[in-house]
Amino acid sequence: MSISFDKALGVHQHTVGVRAKRAETLASNLANANTPGYKAKDIDFQRALNAATSEAKVGLSRTDGRHISASSQVMGEQKYRVPTQPDTGDGNTVDSQLEQNLFMQNSIEYQASLDFLGSKFKNLSKALRGD
Repeated sequence: MSISFDKALGVHQHTVGVRAKRAETLASNLANANTPGYKAKDIDFQRALNAATSEAKVGLSRTDGRHISASSQVMGEQKYRVPTQPDTGDGNTVDSQLEQNLFMQNSIEYQASLDFLGSKFKNLSKALRGD
């Protein structure tokens, strides 16, 4: 009997990558909180996850090094966020408190996905050993 890692790991194998990319985006927002003219960005997690899982089902692959990787386009799809605070006069739309909250929430969900994957691998390992 063969083991399908796609079936065994489910969507969690994709959530880790999408959450990591979102963490990069949110960290960039925080790093540029005082940069004049900087516009806060974010990734639509659900849309990026749907794209990542549908790409995995289709099985897209690059047959030539000059081809564009579909995953880099999907994961890199950043959108500008609608400002939640009044204009500060310098064109910067970063709300530091909001960014910190979003970063923390994303970090918690990232860790939850890692923990879930860890338990899945542990159970698969037990099954292979016959424990």
